[in-house]
Amino acid sequence: MAMRRTLHFVFKVGDRAKTATFYRDVLGMKILRHEEFEEGCKATCNGPYDGKWSKTMVGFGPEDDHFVAELTYNYGVGEYNLGNDFQGLTLQSSQAVRNAKRLGWPLTEVEEALYRTEAPGGYPFYLVDREQPTTDPVQKVCLGVSDLPKSTNYWTDLLGMKVLGKNEEKKTILMGYEDKQCKLELHDIGGSVDHGTAFGRIAFSCPRDQLPDLEALMKKENQKILTPLVSLDTPGKATVEVVILADPDAHEICFVGDEAFRELSKVDPKGNALLDKALAEDKSDEWFAKNNRQKAIA
Repeated sequence: MAMRRTLHFVFKVGDRAKTATFYRDVLGMKILRHEEFEEGCKATCNGPYDGKWSKTMVGFGPEDDHFVAELTYNYGVGEYNLGNDFQGLTLQSSQAVRNAKRLGWPLTEVEEALYRTEAPGGYPFYLVDREQPTTDPVQKVCLGVSDLPKSTNYWTDLLGMKVLGKNEEKKTILMGYEDKQCKLELHDIGGSVDHGTAFGRIAFSCPRDQLPDLEALMKKENQKILTPLVSLDTPGKATVEVVILADPDAHEICFVGDEAFRELSKVDPKGNALLDKALAEDKSDEWFAKNNRQKAIA
């Protein structure tokens, strides 16, 4: 499946300002684009919420050749319950380690030249303390699974990934579509997978004409389809088509038509300014404090 690409992971964020500090100032990522929406996404990109929300794409470079993070912020929701589904994102950047130390961002050295830290909301990140490569520094995303052989079969036999490595001691399998792309690591956590309310979504692209066949395959194999093939509009930008699936542990998986997505995902030079503008205009924290109330906990 050489024509498929690993794109991004979707994180729900409750504190958008602090989250922006982590990605921009600690990790050193750039704001690639920022979009505001008045109502919920037809493919539940922002979760099961109908109100106003925003999407911010952050990464070390353009989405065409970098794995990035999609930060979804639902106005009025200040906190999400974290499960054990997302096991971590690993990236290589000694600069990020230096940034964290300079800013006093908590770091724990888990082994030589490897640090664990957390994004706001508790999402684990692993920083490899080596010089940041000229290619994408993001190495892998790790998801927890309850049955490693079953999950491996799903991702390889049905989604076309190839196994790139195994670690019997750590109970992990590393896989991907191409060696140069961000990898997916599955980790057998020895029990059921809890998605909490912070559950994310991993996204891939494929040629648009593969989407109906992918949906048909999942129907034939009696696999779960969360959102059948649907078109998603972004004001002023390209319309994309997606199919949303769920693996045996209910990890959400988005496949999007590559051609339109490349148009949609072009870097917006105004992305950083648009995020800063949204942060400045978001007075929800002040309103809740003034009225002696708290934002919702999802």
